[in-house]
Amino acid sequence: MPTRVTEMFGIDLPVFAFSHCRDVVAAVSRAGGMGVLGALYFTPEELETELAWIDAHTGGRPYGVDVVMPSSYAGAELGAGTGEELQERLRALIPDGHRRFVDTLLAEHGVPEMTDSDAGRFLLGWTDATARPQVEVALKHPIALLANALGAPPTDVVEQAHRHGVKVAGLASSRRHARKQCDAGVDVVVAQGTEAGGHTGEVTTMVLVPEVVDEAGPVPVLAAGGVGRGRQMAAGMALGAEGVWTGSVWLATEEADTPRGALEQILRASSSDTVRSRSMTGKPARMLRNDWTRAWEDEGSPGTLPMPLQFMLIADALRRVGRVRHPTLTPSPVGQIVGGIDRVKPCSQVVYELMEEFGEAVERLARVAGTAPDAGEEVG
Repeated sequence: MPTRVTEMFGIDLPVFAFSHCRDVVAAVSRAGGMGVLGALYFTPEELETELAWIDAHTGGRPYGVDVVMPSSYAGAELGAGTGEELQERLRALIPDGHRRFVDTLLAEHGVPEMTDSDAGRFLLGWTDATARPQVEVALKHPIALLANALGAPPTDVVEQAHRHGVKVAGLASSRRHARKQCDAGVDVVVAQGTEAGGHTGEVTTMVLVPEVVDEAGPVPVLAAGGVGRGRQMAAGMALGAEGVWTGSVWLATEEADTPRGALEQILRASSSDTVRSRSMTGKPARMLRNDWTRAWEDEGSPGTLPMPLQFMLIADALRRVGRVRHPTLTPSPVGQIVGGIDRVKPCSQVVYELMEEFGEAVERLARVAGTAPDAGEEVG
């Protein structure tokens, strides 16, 4: 299935699969697409372990790494320093009232007190300073793509990746963001509509993709947000995209390490059960609407803090909730395609079904256009 992105990366299918799980990344790459590992939750040492494992399990197929280097965040003026120094300076910015709110919320839901093993890592890769070590680790491996999930990547990082022969992608949720990505020198722009899980803007995929295609040309565009089936893939490519960037659909796969509490919520949710909330990271991210998101929307909420303070505030709480697999309090980033996710499948089956339905959609459009092959002819 030749498109500019399949030729650019030497892959068979223009399907990019974002996941925090290395098993999903390797499985999708082996199936002919490109798995992209979300590096955010890993320390540099842990990321090194994850990438070494992927190197050994992709059969030489290309894969990518996604980091978070936000162009703006609270405390940026404090300087870099070491990770621990920056963490302490940022931690001092968190109000005590917010800490009490989180403690009360967990107590009201019967979540046990924190143990030593629950202690979370507060900062991770939410800042430029903490993401750069992840970039350094990633570029020591044979990755094919380095993606930045929030804002345009720093120009020097783009240049550094290019010196290593690595392409760079940037996510855009508006036409203006797409221009910034192109000005930064990215090789691929991911047009992510509001339907997407995780950090996302307000413009729908149907509207956003053609706008970004027009703005980014000749830089190729991937359609993202609400893409989990072949018909949706066909729609994105009909709008001018060269492929698709997917995420939520991989949460309910056999290879995924989605926490049981979150998985149970995902499997029974409808497409109207999500909400854009700042309650996890401080920036708008689409999540399942549950007791967690409702608590932050209620009148008694102190309001969310800006990135990265919000995640630093709740890091320990997330580990406590995850340990008991709380059925209604587990924060669950996921897109609106969640309504179509009702059972767990292997990644290879998801890829097969995606491409099978894509082919059916293209044939259907060909019949509408009067260009379908005669009976007995092969399509391809």
